[in-house]
Amino acid sequence: MCSRTTVTIWTFGNFGHGEQYLALVLVLLNLLAFLFHTVLDLCDEQYRRVRAELVTRQTFFNDLRALTRYLYFDSWQVLINFMFTRLELDTDSPSPPRRRPKRR
Repeated sequence: MCSRTTVTIWTFGNFGHGEQYLALVLVLLNLLAFLFHTVLDLCDEQYRRVRAELVTRQTFFNDLRALTRYLYFDSWQVLINFMFTRLELDTDSPSPPRRRPKRR
């Protein structure tokens, strides 16, 4: 294969998702992330307590980004457990209420 063809493929290739479906793929990924965090909020007590302690979503994701940049965790549960213990959250304290979306 000629080098000019290789450069063209790398520069202009769409790798299967195409311009037509890119917006749909991004929307679906966004919905999947929303679903993932909603299920965690409903089902995972440690996740809910860590989120309540860190208050803002930006703080939570900045902490996740920093931890995963420098440390390896075998699973999501190990990561949340690490955050829970390092934030020194009490296992006997009452669970924070589930956050409800604000209505306009």
